[in-house]
Formats: sequence, C-alpha cells, structure tokens
Amino acid sequence: MKKVFNLTNLLRLGLTVLVTIVVLNCTTQKYKESTDETLNITEFLRANEEYSLFLEILEVTDYASFMNTYGTYTLFLPTNEAVTQLLSELGASSISDVPLEDLQELAKLHILPETVNTTSFTDGKIPSPSLQGQFLITGAAFIDGQSSITVNKDASIINSNIEVGNGIIHVLDKVLRVANKTLAESIDEDPSLSLFSEALKATGWYDKLDEPVTYDADSISSHLTVLAQTNMVFQESGFNNLDDLKTRYSHLGDPLNPEDSLNLFVAYRVLPGLNYLADLAVTPALLTKAPLEVITVKLSADSLLVNEVTFNGIFEKGVEINRSLSDNTASNGVFHLMKDNFFIKKRFPAPVYFDVGDQPEIRQLSSVFRKPGNSVSLKKSELSEVDWPDDQSLVYRAAAIGDGAYLDRAWHGDVIELTRFRNGFTDPVTFTTPVIIKGKYKVWVSYRQNGRSSPACEVSFNDIPFARRVNFTEYGNTDLPERVLESQGYKRHIEPFTNRFNCRLVGIVDVPTTGRHKLKFEAVQDSRNGETWIDVVEFRPVDMDQLYPKFQSGGDGLIYE
Repeated sequence: MKKVFNLTNLLRLGLTVLVTIVVLNCTTQKYKESTDETLNITEFLRANEEYSLFLEILEVTDYASFMNTYGTYTLFLPTNEAVTQLLSELGASSISDVPLEDLQELAKLHILPETVNTTSFTDGKIPSPSLQGQFLITGAAFIDGQSSITVNKDASIINSNIEVGNGIIHVLDKVLRVANKTLAESIDEDPSLSLFSEALKATGWYDKLDEPVTYDADSISSHLTVLAQTNMVFQESGFNNLDDLKTRYSHLGDPLNPEDSLNLFVAYRVLPGLNYLADLAVTPALLTKAPLEVITVKLSADSLLVNEVTFNGIFEKGVEINRSLSDNTASNGVFHLMKDNFFIKKRFPAPVYFDVGDQPEIRQLSSVFRKPGNSVSLKKSELSEVDWPDDQSLVYRAAAIGDGAYLDRAWHGDVIELTRFRNGFTDPVTFTTPVIIKGKYKVWVSYRQNGRSSPACEVSFNDIPFARRVNFTEYGNTDLPERVLESQGYKRHIEPFTNRFNCRLVGIVDVPTTGRHKLKFEAVQDSRNGETWIDVVEFRPVDMDQLYPKFQSGGDGLIYE
C-alpha cells in the first residue's frame, strides 16, 4: 500500500506541474517592449503644447509617424509663436492655407538625419545637409549683452540639446525658410550688389546662375559658388557703373564673348560645386569657370584670403572674404562677398597635400569624420571621387588615441583602409585629386606599415606609372639623417615620428593642365589579406623643400623647420 500511495502522490505532483505549465502558457504575458521610456520626437511635441503648431505641420505632411520611429535625428523646433509669425508673413490664417508641397519642404529643412549637439557647431555650415537637401548655417550673435547661437543667420536657439528617444531637439524662435531663389535672383534682389548683377547680365552669366540644379551621370550636381562684390567695393576700385567696367575690362568690346576680359572677370568669380566657407577653408585651390584658371584660398587666423602667395620671394597680398556677410544659400548654390576687387592671377605650381580620407561624402558624416574611434565602410557607389573594380568596401578610419595599430599618429588622425588590397578586390583603387596647378612636382606617398599588406604597389598619374613602387610592408627609417634619407627617396613626414609610418617618393610628374587628375594604386604583388593604410599623398613643386613643412602627427597642423 505504501508503494501505491507514493506512486499516487507522484502522479498528483506531476499533474499539478503539468496544469501549472499549461496555465502559464495560456496566460497573456506583458513584456516591456522598450528599454528606454524617453519620449520620441513626435511624442515630445504632443506632450508640450507650446510646439503644437509645428506638430500640426508634421502631421499634415505625414512626417509625424516618421519622427516617432527609432533613429538618430536632430530637430530644429520652432515655437508656436514662430510658426504664427511665419503664417502672418505668408498671409495665411492657418497651416491648411499653406500649400502642402511648401510645408513638406519646410518640415524637411528642420530635420537632420543624425544627432548634432551644439558643441559640434562651428561658425559656418553644419556638415550634414538637412533632409530637404540644403545645409544649415550656425553662428554666434550678441543680443542685449548675451550670446546666442543663430541658425541661418536669422533664427536663434532659445533651448538646446534636449535629448529625446530618437535624437536631439534645438528650439528656435523663428521658422527656417527654404532658399527658393536662384543665385541670379538672390544677387539681383540685393541693392548693394546691383553693379555686380549688371555685370552678370552683360556677360550672360546671369542666365547661367538662374538655372535649376541638375545632376550628371556620376551624380555630380550643377551647384555653383559665386564670389560677389558690392557696389562699395567696386567704387573703391574706381568703378561706378557698368560702362566703367567695360572700359577697363572688355578688351574685345563684346562682354558676351567667353574670351572677352569682362566675361573672364565674371567667370573667375564663379566656382563649380557647393563651396561654403567651411569648404573653402580646407581647399587650397579651386577651379573657376574661367578656363583653366584657379583661385587659391588660405586660412590666416580667422580670415579667409583669396590668392595670397609668395613667389620668388615676393609677397602678394590676398583678398579677404567677408565672412560675416557670406554663406548665403540659394536654390542652386551659395554666394559670398569679397572685401576687395581682384582679377585673374597667373598661377605657379603650389604644394597640394592630399589627405585621401577627405572625401566629400565622408566629410558630411560629421559623427565619423575625424572623430577618434569612429569608422565607416563605403561601397564605391557611395563615393563620387574614388573608384575600384569590385563591390568590396573601402573603410575610412579615424583611430582612437592609443590605438594598437598607431593609426591615430596619421595626419588628422585618419586613414583610408583597404582591407583586401589585391587583384579582384579593392585593386586597383583610383582617387580623384584636388586641383593641382600646372607644373612639375615630386610625389610622395605616406602610409602606415603593415607586414601583411602589398610589398609592391604601382602608383600611376593619369594612367602613367611612376618610376618607383611603394612597399607597404616597409617600416620608416629612424637612423639616417633626414637629408640622406631624402636622397634615397624616403622621408619622415609626420612629427613626432614613429617608424610604424613611412613616406616614399614615387617620382616626378609634369602636370599638363591645371585641374583635377586621377591617381591610381595597383598592387603588383598581392597583399596577404592584410589591411593597407594610406595617409596622405603630397604633390610638392620640384624647387620646394621636400621635408618641410611636415605634418602634425594626429593633428591638423603643419610644422615648419
């Protein structure tokens, strides 16, 4: 009986456990669906009545649900008072009176596709464009003795860095306006630029600056940059009207002729591409619409100077860009104002220090570009100025301080990384160079050594190979005197130096035309599947000192002897 009793108890226990399991499985369980209960952007707006009008704009445009999803966004948020002021300016009594397309463009202008804290703001454009496509400009203003951050020169941030579940919010006292006028229209409506506008019309450039943006087969846009001059600047140089300009510059008497000096005078002030002050500051030379003519740009303290050079020991003073009145966005470009008159200057060979990681698409990734410890892998379809034959990714890497590979010692602390630099993968890889002025140059390639990279890489300029190859497995020499090392085709390009880096002279090139060219790296011997890290390529005029200036290791500066 005892055994039967124990068995019965065991059966009862088993039945109890089984029933418990069934009940638990049939009971609805309430799981926490998110580990972060912080409100997302749309929820935040719904919880704060003072932003109800901009919330209405998001709802009307169907962006409210989009801004309630998980992600990383920055919202420049106008208050109700700001939206009410906008409606008054538009002559609208309610948001429903504004065309839907206009509201959509307006909403997108206030949203960035990544988080940007005010500590990342500079005096100029935010590196990433808004969802609308136009860039936002930040700056500092002093009102009633207090400083504030301005956006697009008109709106002020009155509350900043509000953290929400999917990004950051900065509150504005005014609504940002989409730049919907062309460069021609924007310049023409400014009374202080009336003479410059007349010159545009006389030379036919007004029509070209009035064209909408288009994109070519390589997705390169037709955006333009204009260096304009005010009436006062013209008057200080002795030009009071269009006839004065024609008398001085129109040597053919036909300003519409592209070869007429007045036409060239205007064309020299039109640059291809979208170049804000932040872009000009890091671009030593830029092509202009005057055939094969360039301007050089130099950052001196807090001033941007155009065409300031020293040639044969003679200093030629540059012309300053009026920073406070520049960075004026138009629908098809941007224009700046110059402080003085200037004309085409004969250009001589000038050094070009090509940081291969400084690519336009990478520069727009403000959370990655030159931010230590960050990197990004990009397909060739994502880079307009780099090409390779397969779909293997190319890596941009900004190394963290103390990185085991010493990549943080590179100039600017970043490199381009070719993970599998061998035939059939990222080989050959071709870069489009910055503008190089016509002339003879010695070309140096610097890299971080890796014993598993290619021991023999051929470098070509416009498909013509240089005499010497680069051995990416070769360490830098720390023993030989620098001038002796230079005579052997090597140098120590960074300061302070580490032998983990090396710099190789690949040869001399006679650049045939001023402009941008192709620089190709091709592994003659395959790597052993190791990384290849390229730092900077130097084009130094043959009569220039080849050792100095050096590059600041891990920094942005140049070090002179």
